[in-house]
Amino acid sequence: MQLVPDIEFKITYTRSPDGDGVGNSYIEDNDDDSKMADLLSYFQQQLTFQESVLKLCQPELESSQTHISVLPMEVLMYIFRWVVSSDLDLRSLEQLSLVCRGFYICARDPEIWRLACLKVWGRSCIKLVPYSSWREMFLERPRVRFDGVYISKTTYIRQGEQSLDGFYRAWHQVEYYRYIRFFPDGHVMMLTTPEEPQSIVPRLRTRNTRTDAILLGHYRLSQDTDNQTKVFAVITKKKEEKPLDYKYRYFRRVPVQEADHSFHVGLQLCSSGHQRFNKLIWIHHSCHITYKSTGETAVSAFEIDKMYTPLFFARVRSYTAFSERPL
Repeated sequence: MQLVPDIEFKITYTRSPDGDGVGNSYIEDNDDDSKMADLLSYFQQQLTFQESVLKLCQPELESSQTHISVLPMEVLMYIFRWVVSSDLDLRSLEQLSLVCRGFYICARDPEIWRLACLKVWGRSCIKLVPYSSWREMFLERPRVRFDGVYISKTTYIRQGEQSLDGFYRAWHQVEYYRYIRFFPDGHVMMLTTPEEPQSIVPRLRTRNTRTDAILLGHYRLSQDTDNQTKVFAVITKKKEEKPLDYKYRYFRRVPVQEADHSFHVGLQLCSSGHQRFNKLIWIHHSCHITYKSTGETAVSAFEIDKMYTPLFFARVRSYTAFSERPL
């Protein structure tokens, strides 16, 4: 399924979609409105013509149980916010809009899409211009994706040690993966490991993973004058509480200078193929070491070469299978 921001302006109806004749007289009496470009307005008019009291949907079969159409509009919109959830699963919202015309109207509620935009861009999206709607902004404006993980695979050949007899020298093929997972609240996880995605991706569902080599931090989106969206992140190793060692407490140890390590990452967000915002290109990677005793910071920048392969997005269904909090 592909999310299209202006789908309402690409579909034209000259009759009722369900073929029951509802609303045909109105369309025939108004030649100017025979080709309606706005699908949302069309559905709203159809619901208004059918009932004196506006109902979003009606049960197809008679049932003694309470139908969802009986619920107030406020309760229905709260359910829709649970569908989107705090993980910004707008894909599920689009699928829910396919149920009926009433659900389509609820799924196009501007407040839901406005809250989603505020959660992604914060104060920088207060103005709607140049977009015509909040939904169009969310679908068109460059952003990182949350319903999966960005993965890259790096392979290179390393020369081994020479044999004892000197007749041959071994060569090793080294492969490892980089994983980056973004969250709507500004957190990010990064992991470099030789393990394949089948075993690593399920562990990255939440930030409370027990993987030791995981790096945690925060990220932000930045759009420079060159009209290219970049992602900047500062990540550190997960802090672990060291247990007290009483075995050697009477021995004098050589004092070790304590330091905090952090990694600064810069990535360029772009699209490739038919998918949008599914590629991250490395532009910066450095290590910052801050010594606690002196407060000095030493910066070591890594050279961005062929070892830094682009990261491509892979959607993971299990990441959005459950809703913990509403939007």
